[in-house]
Amino acid sequence: MSRKLPGIYQFREYALAGGLLSYGAHLADAYRQFGVYAADILKGAKPGDLPVQQVVKFEMVINLRTAKAIGFEFPATFSARADEVIE
Repeated sequence: MSRKLPGIYQFREYALAGGLLSYGAHLADAYRQFGVYAADILKGAKPGDLPVQQVVKFEMVINLRTAKAIGFEFPATFSARADEVIE
């Protein structure tokens, strides 16, 4: 924090650890999809015959403590769109 550079990350754990913002795939949802895909393969489906999967659920986490520490303020409308706000 000595240089007060904001960090924006892909995974929510970074925002929980002090990063300014994270926006990326909801990992629990992605792992659930991977599990279904793997189950289909274990049941005998050929991987080449299965459709390509893409994560459809994304989440944004804002760390207001970090924002305050670097002197940054998010607009209220932006904060309202976040899935989680750390205060």
